[in-house]
Amino acid sequence: MIIVYCEKGVGWSPISYMVKLAAKLLEADLIILEHEPLTLINKVINSILKRQRNKEGEKLLLICPSPADLSLVFQIENYRKRFDYIAAWVIDSFWVDRIPKTVKLSGVFDHIFITSKEDIGEWVREVGTPTTWLPWASDVLGLGGMGVKQDWDLGRVGRQPREWDDDKEIKKLCDKRHITFSGRPSFINDASANQKFMMEVYQQTKFILAFSNLSNPTNYTHPSRAYLTARWVDALACGCVVAGISPQEESVEELLWKGATLEFETINVHEGLDQVSKALAQWTPEIASYNYKKSLKILDWRWRFMEIARVLEVRPKRLLLEIEQLNFKIG
Repeated sequence: MIIVYCEKGVGWSPISYMVKLAAKLLEADLIILEHEPLTLINKVINSILKRQRNKEGEKLLLICPSPADLSLVFQIENYRKRFDYIAAWVIDSFWVDRIPKTVKLSGVFDHIFITSKEDIGEWVREVGTPTTWLPWASDVLGLGGMGVKQDWDLGRVGRQPREWDDDKEIKKLCDKRHITFSGRPSFINDASANQKFMMEVYQQTKFILAFSNLSNPTNYTHPSRAYLTARWVDALACGCVVAGISPQEESVEELLWKGATLEFETINVHEGLDQVSKALAQWTPEIASYNYKKSLKILDWRWRFMEIARVLEVRPKRLLLEIEQLNFKIG
């Protein structure tokens, strides 16, 4: 089995880390490619010449940050005759309008995995390929778990609404309420090191701020679709409660449980901090332990890898062993 991935910036370190974990547990060779625009003649060739399945060939999983990266498949040597099965896993799959026309015409994929359940029907119509929901997750078994101490009451990681973006101002307001606040942590360029560091930050924190992209729109988030990102799943994997405004999507509700989030009614800072203050008065280590155990059951990447293995009809020993370890921890 082969996994192909296109490395993105440091903001994609949770996925870059996951890709390496997938390669290890699925016992696959990992190939990193850079996205190269197709020439006009290559677009025509790839649209017209169809793939010939090789029953004796390898199985390929292409992991794509965006639908536009599906065209990476055309950069793989002899992709038309080399593989028995070709699947793709698209992370930001809600950008359905960014599926390359070449991919739609080529019929190159046997299966598509997407993180946005609500888009399954549209993906099937656009690509004509069986499509499965495979949502965001975290390395709960490997990097998750509660810290020895939760030194911070409230932490901030990544993008926040303008009202919450000034760490110095938020700290002043927290100090007035006797809330210990940890501002934005620095990034580490190496994806694996950065992911481990971020998980350590979560393990030291009781509540982590996170707001749906619709509550905090930018020029690079989807304007009408709400979705989970790494902050929610990684924080929960370390026992945190996520404080803010969660994406209001049916599929998100399937991934989160009662007590996983502290929902704000608005993005007003004073109202939100008052809610955090009240929640802190009722916080116990048992809350963190509960979130961690629920994450083991629902949010571990290994469950996603098992679905991939089922579809591709492979049974990697490493993955099966760690599924046993997961089940043992769950009890």
